[in-house]
Amino acid sequence: MTTTFATQRNTTGLPPALRTAQAAMQSAEVQDMLRRLSKHGLGICMPHMHDEMTGGFQLLPDELVQVEADLEVSFQRTAEVVKQAGRFLPVAWVWRDGTSMPSAVCEMVQDEDASDDDERVVKHKMPPPN
Repeated sequence: MTTTFATQRNTTGLPPALRTAQAAMQSAEVQDMLRRLSKHGLGICMPHMHDEMTGGFQLLPDELVQVEADLEVSFQRTAEVVKQAGRFLPVAWVWRDGTSMPSAVCEMVQDEDASDDDERVVKHKMPPPN
């Protein structure tokens, strides 16, 4: 079985559900899922956020999605992000209410330099150059 970096010592401050997630990574079942997912270029994530005052780990609420834009992470309402699907590329998913839902997205932009005949390249939204 693969060894992970989590130890009992560094997971004690996590909420119970996140400690369960960390412990699950040690299980043969999850290691097998990870092995199968890797054949598709996928991995496993632990959706979470942090308390703004303490930095403590928190569960990612169902109504929020992690958004990366301009090389910064924020948390936005899932319902608002879903309405703008063409603007965001899902990069992590969770199973909610019987369906797959994004838990993390990257904001994308189209390459405006491409000619009309070329296929426009979609890339990650970056901060403006200094």
